[in-house]
Amino acid sequence: MTPETAILVAIIVPLVGALAIALAGRFSANLREAATAITSISLIWVVWGLLPTLMDGGRPSIEVSEIMPGLSIAFTVEPLGMLFAALASGLWLINSIYSVGYMRGNKEKNQTRFFACFALALSATMGIAFAGNLFTLFLFYELLTLSTYPLVSHKGDAATVRSARIYLGVLLSTSIGLFLPAIIWTYSLAGTGDFTAGGILAGKLDDPEIGLLLGLFVFGIGKAAVMPVHKWLPAAMVAPTPVSALLHAVAVVKAGVFAITKIIVYVFGIDFLFDAPSSQWLVYVAAFTIVTASLVALRQTNIKRLLAYSTIAQLSYVVMAAAILKPLAEVGASLHMVAHAFGKITLFFAAGAIYVASKKTEVHQLRGIGRRMPWTMAAFTIGALSMIGVPPTGGFVSKWYILAGAFEANNLVAIFTIIASTVLNAAYFLPILYMAWFEREPVGGKEHGEAPFLAVLALCITAILTLAFFLFNGPVIELESQVVKGLN
Repeated sequence: MTPETAILVAIIVPLVGALAIALAGRFSANLREAATAITSISLIWVVWGLLPTLMDGGRPSIEVSEIMPGLSIAFTVEPLGMLFAALASGLWLINSIYSVGYMRGNKEKNQTRFFACFALALSATMGIAFAGNLFTLFLFYELLTLSTYPLVSHKGDAATVRSARIYLGVLLSTSIGLFLPAIIWTYSLAGTGDFTAGGILAGKLDDPEIGLLLGLFVFGIGKAAVMPVHKWLPAAMVAPTPVSALLHAVAVVKAGVFAITKIIVYVFGIDFLFDAPSSQWLVYVAAFTIVTASLVALRQTNIKRLLAYSTIAQLSYVVMAAAILKPLAEVGASLHMVAHAFGKITLFFAAGAIYVASKKTEVHQLRGIGRRMPWTMAAFTIGALSMIGVPPTGGFVSKWYILAGAFEANNLVAIFTIIASTVLNAAYFLPILYMAWFEREPVGGKEHGEAPFLAVLALCITAILTLAFFLFNGPVIELESQVVKGLN
């Protein structure tokens, strides 16, 4: 299989898998889950098979259809997209393992629809990762929103459907009202929307229009949850925990920060933005989002809502790192996408395991739970320490690179924000860890142990990945260094 063919296969495999899952679900749950596993493993084989070509300097691309002159559906494999695709495909397999334990242990309804929609969402994710131009990115960005709506509204009760409509409304209104006009503006200026090394806007746009166009992109890509376009994310917490893991670690939010980073690097160009004073606002907005979301997280009593606001803050680390416009910070942005994915999926897996085993959803209910669920809480502890940025977790590595880039740029706002937010992260995670491990469980608590084996297995794997990324991050650094090679 040629690399060009592999790009299309990576998008088609989850589509075929969704059909196979739907058909298998008519016969048995075991057959349905086997189809899910086979599909996710096949996707890993196809996507990860592109890595050697990319590491050797290859940039395979393919044009599927020309809609009109200058406007086409096209795909290209480059380092940022490769990282996103490899991350999403790898975590889908682990999430599928977890989902079997969670959905069965919680006796969820409509499980076949759940697994099929999950596969559809991964197809859209692959399209986003390998998009060769802005039009293709927008097309698959919208498909991801639509394919995840049934997952968010999975429970089907009135409150869930209402929250799911907030999710759908915010993401569609921002993309159609802001992201699409930004794309049209870019095509009219540059004559193309192709993602190009060094950008396509140099000499075609001046201040203050540069800052305005950047704003349309940033706030139009609502999946990045930069304030004030963030309300959809806490609303989506009504979804089952495996969906929350998809939203926060595998696909949706990563699609947002990935798209912003890719547009900064390949549409505007690092050097072009660095020389544009009107673009500097993005660092301040990202810093505001980080600190404000962290402060809001301090006040949350529900575990999943606390993790949701933590995600909003952590996403803007990536946005701020990209906006610093220095090589070390750009590498740090990519590293943080991986570190956050491993750490946050672990936290959500643990929260879901706690719910399945004990039906506990509130922070104050976690007193002494470490004694009943030691594996789950050990994984939760690792994930929390990674969010804070404590060694030996992956979060320390990514924050180190972002901080180094901030010092390289002499950006005091970014430096202060990283330090302040680290303290705030510790302020809302460490009390939970103390409560779980060192306080006594209330008298009369429900007797329970760990969640089903597959759920615990999955969260242990992601916790190990969080630790392993501290030591084995070289391939990601090498891959993403190709993006910023030669930048000043």
